[in-house]
Amino acid sequence: MSDPVLGIIGGSGVYQIDGLAHTRWQKVDSPFGQPSDELLFGDLDGQPLVFLPRHGRGHKIPPSELNFRANIDAMKRSGVTEIISVSAVGSLKPELAPGTFVIVDQFIDRTFARNKSFFGTGLVAHVGLGHPVCARLGDAIEAAAAENGIAAKRGGTYLVMEGPQFSTKAESELYRTWGCDVIGMTNMPEAKLAREAELCYATVAMVTDYDCWHPDHDHVSVETIVKILADNADKARALVRAVAPKLRHQGGPCREGCQRSLDTAIITPPDARDQAMVTKLDAVAGRVLRG
Repeated sequence: MSDPVLGIIGGSGVYQIDGLAHTRWQKVDSPFGQPSDELLFGDLDGQPLVFLPRHGRGHKIPPSELNFRANIDAMKRSGVTEIISVSAVGSLKPELAPGTFVIVDQFIDRTFARNKSFFGTGLVAHVGLGHPVCARLGDAIEAAAAENGIAAKRGGTYLVMEGPQFSTKAESELYRTWGCDVIGMTNMPEAKLAREAELCYATVAMVTDYDCWHPDHDHVSVETIVKILADNADKARALVRAVAPKLRHQGGPCREGCQRSLDTAIITPPDARDQAMVTKLDAVAGRVLRG
């Protein structure tokens, strides 16, 4: 296997990567529709990197209208082997103050209006999602944060809500009783699709607010979030810059098995598969469908 290619999906406040050299914006077509934007190709201290602004440059696309399938498919078509998702979230715990980063390891998906799988009628697959993020990537992110003095908590559950409205207080309190750590609108079905595409995936969740449950803080507002986002963005870019060299020489199969998640996932036998779907999945699942 060749050296890794790092993909960064930048959420709110993260629209560029400092230090990226030999850059070019390129349109990448996907059979699943249009990605959020063109993809930015370059290298960071010798590490090949592909950057996608999740909401498009200028933050034009709301969470429920993101074409998650096209975004992940375009990343896979661009040679990406691993994705770090940088996302703004609200905190559901008092110790996770605004400005804290959480290296998420679990999700609860409460979205309901999104296409959540590349597979479907004519070609059925069920990937395992017990551990939805790549611990190897998490290790690299944790080490990079520590080396750069960035406050980061390793581990936590991200509740993904539909949006675009923020939570009611009753919802926020309910999610706290579930033991959730942070809440946001974007990492599902992104993480599920990355697993289906056999990509390593990890989330850096940047806390911007206390949602609406905290009695000593004003209810969440866009103005508050934007201010914290500006502070977090510099730290996020520094974190990405520090992570890249740690991945540069980690060629070969991922020890977590992310890159072989389809080995036992496809249920439909070859002679019953819809050939149009097989063609559509050439990037996402070509490794197993061509076998």
